[in-house]
Amino acid sequence: MSQPVSPSSGNPFAGGDAPYAPTPPAAPVRDNIGLGIVVAVVAALIGAGAYGALSGAIEREIGYAAIGVGFLIGFAAAKVGGRNPVLPVISALLALPAVYLGQLIGGAVVLAKLTNGAFLDIFFDRFDVLTDAWSESADGMTYLFLAVGAVAAFGGAKKANG
Repeated sequence: MSQPVSPSSGNPFAGGDAPYAPTPPAAPVRDNIGLGIVVAVVAALIGAGAYGALSGAIEREIGYAAIGVGFLIGFAAAKVGGRNPVLPVISALLALPAVYLGQLIGGAVVLAKLTNGAFLDIFFDRFDVLTDAWSESADGMTYLFLAVGAVAAFGGAKKANG
């Protein structure tokens, strides 16, 4: 037979008359709009870089990648920032420049391949030429990808807390 453990043994789960009771772990803090916005900006930069690298590598714009960028921004912002109704709107607004930046990065990758130049030189030193080329080649699909990214960001923020 086993002997009972005395409450003075320091084990709060030993039973007896000890006033200790197990407590559940604290819930994570998720209502921080400032941190949610910071995470959304970081996600926008990461998503733009990935979108640009992918579209530049295959020399095409990809609608699913624009959706992914937007969803990443919204989902990350809402997971960290919580249920604040401002976060889906901010996420959608951040998705627009993120997809645009991704398209510019993709264009710089393609131009670097064509001219055997360095990506960083084209992107930073010839940014005016890059934006002019984007403006001239932009069509309805280009703007549709911008809009789809924004809608996906809004939906991603809603999905994260839904």
